Formats: sequence, structure tokens, C-alpha cells
Amino acid sequence: MRTALLLSGGMDSVAIAYWTRPEVGITVAYGQRAAQAEVRAAAEVCDVLNIEHHVIEADLSALGSGDMAGCAPATLAPVSEWWPFRNQMLVTLAAMRAVSVDVNKLLIGTLRTDGLHADGKPEFIAAMNTLLGCQEGKIALEAPAIALTGAELIKTSRVPPDLLAWAHSCHVANEACGMCRGCRKHYETLEELGVAPY
Repeated sequence: MRTALLLSGGMDSVAIAYWTRPEVGITVAYGQRAAQAEVRAAAEVCDVLNIEHHVIEADLSALGSGDMAGCAPATLAPVSEWWPFRNQMLVTLAAMRAVSVDVNKLLIGTLRTDGLHADGKPEFIAAMNTLLGCQEGKIALEAPAIALTGAELIKTSRVPPDLLAWAHSCHVANEACGMCRGCRKHYETLEELGVAPY
């Protein structure tokens, strides 16, 4: 069994990389504003953990919405960073690369708290797993941290602080803005863990 992780370089995916030690990390630069920093963070984590790293570049910024795309949120957006069908797109692009490098299982960093989004619910993971399983390659999709919050994941994974310090969670820039929902979630998780921001 060869496993790949959708590795955004954010706090959650860094913790999952340390916890599960996949053979492959796949980072997608899809036109999000913080793509450069996400790729840089993911590359460093893969280097430290000796994980094979693949970067997919597919500029879909014209199809984006909200904070991560640098435009007004779509009418349907439940929160300001909502990007239509984002997890479906990420899983599809990652699976396209995964079949070419003999990956059998793809991990995604969905947490319990991501249930705010339709594509962050267990039903979505199950549906995408079924879809991938009926296609060539029969890749399985799993969300190993879907029952956990961000703080619970970090405790469970025991990811060391020096590796977690590489994480980039900002939704709007390649340097943390400190104000967007991604940055706030990052700082709130650290506060819950009793850790001072780095």
C-alpha cells in the first residue's frame, strides 16, 4: 500500500504528515493567493520527513471566490474563504497525480470542525471514496483526522513544534496577515494548546 497526503502546508496537514508518514505529499497551487507560501511550507516538511513531494500547478483563480481568490464571496458562500467545489477539485487533481506514481490511498486533512462546509463532512469523504474506487487505480480516500479538532490533532500526532513552525495557514498572503480566518484559526489552536505564537 502506497499512500499520498494532500499537503497544503497548513497546520493540520503538517500534523497529519508527521502522524501518518505517507510516502508521497501532493501540494496543489490552484491560484489561491497564498500558493507560494503553501508550496514552500509543504516542501520543507516533506524534506524533513523524507516524503516524496509533488506540486501540481493549475491556475483556477478565475473560478475562485472569497478571501483565497481575492474577490467577493459568492452568494452561496457560508464563510468568507469558501471556494466552490474546492475539496472535490483538490482530490481529483491529487488522484490524477497519484495514479501516475502508484499510490493506492489518498489522505485529506479534513477535521471535525470542517463540517461547516459541505465538502468537510463525512458524507462527502465517503462519496468521493466511492467515486475514486469505481475508477481506474481504485484509489481509496481517507480523512484520518475527521473526528478531531485542530488542537486534538496536534496532541494526537505529537508533531514537534519546530516542524509545526513551518505551517502556513494564512488565506490571503504569502506572509501571515494575522487577521484572516486561516490565521485566526491557527492562533486559536495554539492558544488552546497553551503555546505562544511563533
